[in-house]
Amino acid sequence: MSQTTPPAGDANTVTVDPRLLEILVCPVTKGPLRYDRAAGELVSEGAGLAYPIRDGIPIMLPDEARRL
Repeated sequence: MSQTTPPAGDANTVTVDPRLLEILVCPVTKGPLRYDRAAGELVSEGAGLAYPIRDGIPIMLPDEARRL
């Protein structure tokens, strides 16, 4: 049995469970996050940070986030 895994970093294949988005907050501001599907990131407008999503897992570490 063979499985096909989408390439890591391909933003078009990143999906996030909507239920997960409802409970996740920015670790810096504790505010809401906006899912940017095109970039494959969770964006915190309040903190000015975009957290990457790798292999379907949000990386919620400020050191890993991109500044907006």
